[in-house]
Amino acid sequence: MTRTITVAALQTSYGEDMQANIDKTIALIREAASKGAQVILPSELFQGPYFCVSQEEKWFGTAYPWREHPAVVQLQPIAKELGVAIPVSIFEREGPHYFNSMVMLDADGSAMGVYRKSHIPDGPGYQEKYYFRPGDTGFKVWNTRHGRIGVGICWDQWYPETARAMMLQGAEVLFYPTAIGSEPHDKELDTAEPWRRAMQGHAVSNVVPVVGANRIGHEQVTEAGQTFYGHSFIANHRGDLVESLEREEGVLVHTFDLDYVDRHRAAWGFFRDRRTDLYGSLVSPRPA
Repeated sequence: MTRTITVAALQTSYGEDMQANIDKTIALIREAASKGAQVILPSELFQGPYFCVSQEEKWFGTAYPWREHPAVVQLQPIAKELGVAIPVSIFEREGPHYFNSMVMLDADGSAMGVYRKSHIPDGPGYQEKYYFRPGDTGFKVWNTRHGRIGVGICWDQWYPETARAMMLQGAEVLFYPTAIGSEPHDKELDTAEPWRRAMQGHAVSNVVPVVGANRIGHEQVTEAGQTFYGHSFIANHRGDLVESLEREEGVLVHTFDLDYVDRHRAAWGFFRDRRTDLYGSLVSPRPA
């Protein structure tokens, strides 16, 4: 029997009411599941506004231990009810440490574990180093009921090493929850297309489908505010955009034949010819 996987990306705006944001995400998850989605990706830190536009200590009060985060707790029964896997992006607190993290929920509602964002940006409008420590989990691949998936978080997507490390651990689809938009230091700079193209490149060079989910809308966290450009997409193993949105709210759903993609990847030989003597720890799988 042919192995397939149906994936989804959610794109919407979010406000400062955490419960309203979680409820909105649940409604979009239900919509995606009704269209056949089995692995459903919300955007980065969807429980609230993207607060890293400035440095304000009040936002540390919105972090939780990953097992207790309201988004995790409330999405677990939804994942079980719908039989879907959900990568849940959260602001995590572990003792005195804070991380930008992702909790992987499997289709039975179980929390499979946590991945902590490895690459942390620090620049105008994206001052994440004030809030988050660099991740200490290493890259992970999750053996969900519907397939083996790798999940990077936002800034991770600019690094080809992230994608290759997850592929070397056997990922069958790569997912990237994101929060990216306007650049406060340059009003003329729009990175929407480079953002997509970077991940399309990961799809090509690893012969793997890639799913990117971004938020939309203007958020007035600071006086100037910030506008998020969306452009969420699903790319196939060739890097072609098979589903995409621009700056509107919506749900993207697409089905892939995993057996076909696996054979096609083998035919390209990228992993046959890899120089393991040069990659070091990148070739050492970490159990999920």
